Amino acid sequence: MSFSLCTGGMLQCPFGASPAPFSVLPASCVLAAGRPAGVVTDVAPLVNIPSFGMCSSLSNPTVASATSAAMGVLTPMPCVPVPTGSWLVPSTKVFIGGQPAITDGSKLACAWGGQISVQFPGQTAVQL
Repeated sequence: MSFSLCTGGMLQCPFGASPAPFSVLPASCVLAAGRPAGVVTDVAPLVNIPSFGMCSSLSNPTVASATSAAMGVLTPMPCVPVPTGSWLVPSTKVFIGGQPAITDGSKLACAWGGQISVQFPGQTAVQL
């Protein structure tokens, strides 16, 4: 069984410097252990998907430019996630407002090459 990802869950990108909390706008009014539960369309940069501090992906144009200016020494730059679609591997049985719920096993691709994953779903009471 997997757990529902909700507000306060921790996300991580392999190119990010630190984990960051997931956030759901409380418009859906569906709660998991008292927190708004996420769906596959919750991918808005800096709204649902926060900055992971500094980005070290050379696919990110700002990192590539800064690294080039530093004579090839990798130079991380501030992270601004760019999700390339909706969450992958969502729940196949639980839907919120007609959208599949996100689980702790879901992944989200970033245009800069990272695959954002769930480190902690934000709660451990609601299984999907």
